[in-house]
Amino acid sequence: MSFETIRWQGGCPGSVRILDQTLLPLETRYIELSSVDEMFEAISRLAVRGAPAIGVAAAYGVLLGVQHGAGESALAVFRRADSAAATLIQARPTAINLSWSLQRMVARAAKQHTASASGASIVEALFEEAHAIFEEDRAICRRIGEVGATLIGHGQSLLTHCNAGGLASSDFGTALAPIFLAKDQGKQLHVFVDETRPLLQGARLTTWELMQAGIAATLITDSMAGRVMYEGRVDAVFVGADRIARNGDVCNKIGTYSVAVLAREHGIPFYVCAPLSSFDAEVESGAEIPIEQRDPLEITEGFGPRTAPPGVAVYNPAFDVTPARLVSAIVTEIGLIERPDTESVVAALRRGGCSV
Repeated sequence: MSFETIRWQGGCPGSVRILDQTLLPLETRYIELSSVDEMFEAISRLAVRGAPAIGVAAAYGVLLGVQHGAGESALAVFRRADSAAATLIQARPTAINLSWSLQRMVARAAKQHTASASGASIVEALFEEAHAIFEEDRAICRRIGEVGATLIGHGQSLLTHCNAGGLASSDFGTALAPIFLAKDQGKQLHVFVDETRPLLQGARLTTWELMQAGIAATLITDSMAGRVMYEGRVDAVFVGADRIARNGDVCNKIGTYSVAVLAREHGIPFYVCAPLSSFDAEVESGAEIPIEQRDPLEITEGFGPRTAPPGVAVYNPAFDVTPARLVSAIVTEIGLIERPDTESVVAALRRGGCSV
């Protein structure tokens, strides 16, 4: 990629450097984060976003919370880690990668917290764990790209919703990874990009990424997706996921469900690209997934003058749920889960060594 979404700077202590995505595409600015509160704020206001990237950011956030405690007792450092996790978990309630990463960091601290452990040893262990999460995400994104690229033919026109590229991860992304890999394989491609109301992640971020990669992209409003499908101009849909239930229901950016319904109506394959860490085996169906409600101002005056009467009631869910029956396949780092249901999802999680 021609940019870095997130990176740890220095040793320990150090800081986190992120690309502030709220300023794209007009300004490319990196900001430095040095505390748990700064990381919480960055995740909350979407300066760093996308399920895999949030997971990496959360791990680094815990590290920021403990890195100055090397001279303290092991118990004190463990409490620092637990406190940092308790704060960061509140930043975005829907993306499972956030809680997955925080649980992993706290579990590593607990494992390291023995009678003979020092505060410094726990800090060192968490430094290793956070960087492992970062490196694993990079490898997983590449693998998702390799698996998903087999679904893309030369000369095809695709459609994507929201942003699930390098900006949403530490490397290639999820839904855009197959597209990047297909392009590297010499396949000619075109991508329709839904603008993705209300925060325009497709317009601001996905088009920016695709243009930087030299991939032909056409921006459309969300409500135009049905039209381009009706005209026969879409061969497949690729989207990401923020959480996937045990039965294969997919929670993703608001508007994804509508795209899936349209794809089914027009006989177009609908692919979800996500790492196994985005699955929540404790949630039986999408009906149990908490849906984040965001500030009404994102709708009434998101990017300029107010566009609705003062005092109007606003409903602003950040995500919706696409039933598994509308998903052609889920693209993961261990392969495809075709026609996902409880049996196939559980089998895939077991193959991947996940707890089910």
